[in-house]
Amino acid sequence: MGVSYQTGTLVRTGEERATLVRRTYSLVLVSVLVTMVGASFGLSQPQLMAAVAEHPFIAFFCSIAPLLMATRKKTDFPVNIGLVFLFNLVMGVIISPALYFYGRTQPGLIGQAAVLTIGAFGILTLYAFVSRRDFSAWGSFLMVGLWVLIGTMLLNFFFRSEAASLWLSSVAVLLFSGLLVFDTWRLRNVYGPDDYVGAAVQIYLDLLNMFMAILRVTSNRRG
Repeated sequence: MGVSYQTGTLVRTGEERATLVRRTYSLVLVSVLVTMVGASFGLSQPQLMAAVAEHPFIAFFCSIAPLLMATRKKTDFPVNIGLVFLFNLVMGVIISPALYFYGRTQPGLIGQAAVLTIGAFGILTLYAFVSRRDFSAWGSFLMVGLWVLIGTMLLNFFFRSEAASLWLSSVAVLLFSGLLVFDTWRLRNVYGPDDYVGAAVQIYLDLLNMFMAILRVTSNRRG
């Protein structure tokens, strides 16, 4: 799952870059907290979780609506922030059935996956910031890989192959790790000072999808 934002004026000074990074990661942090609130709300509403589990595509499109509106109003503060938080809240509700299932069947798994995700996030982010490599060539390759992954997952949704699910989850971990490095590199080298909302959404999606993929891989390894 990804979204593309056009960038504005490039960052020109160290102060602008520091402001951009601070705003971006502050928004990512709050987005994660809002998602946790949405997940907690979903977990407290069994009927809502059942509806999400029964109609995943409808739930997905409900989450996309505020995100698409945010892309149209990306410079319209505070409307853009509010729409992003609405998207985060709905995403929390969407992942609540999976969290409920793993929490009931494999206690401690969610915490383990969260620790692994935070560790990977820290290492990959640090690598992207300190590396002098040019990651611009990764963009096309990663986007093609993302669409192939989405298409394959849709097929597996109907065929229900456990072996394929494990392999797809493993590929997803690698793919979103690469996207995290690429999007962090863009934050340092491409995004403009007013593009923190788009940058935060990209990094948030990388982080959330990485967490869900690690959760599935860890669950299969335990099984």
